[in-house]
Amino acid sequence: MPNPPCPACSLEDVLSHSDHWECATCGHEWPKEATPEAARVVKDAHGNVLADGDSVTLIKDLKLRGGSGVLKQGTKVKSIRLVDGDHEIDCKIDGSAMALKACFVKKA
Repeated sequence: MPNPPCPACSLEDVLSHSDHWECATCGHEWPKEATPEAARVVKDAHGNVLADGDSVTLIKDLKLRGGSGVLKQGTKVKSIRLVDGDHEIDCKIDGSAMALKACFVKKA
């Protein structure tokens, strides 16, 4: 786990101790349990923030792995679900489950 930025001065020069963090710049100390997890933000190809349930449109043709099928540019996908991992979007296209990268879609 990388060291979190200091909550007091937001610099990243942080020392790790067994039970707490210490900022080497300003001297602020805080417990390791209190480290907030950053909320994951997924953005489309144009920088719009995506959320669960949004509708998106493909911005380019995408070849399907393991076959000769292609998802065409302009295909609309409804009710997306955001997930962790390399492919940020889970959805269904024509009844088939798909995983898409956010860089290939735009918010509809």
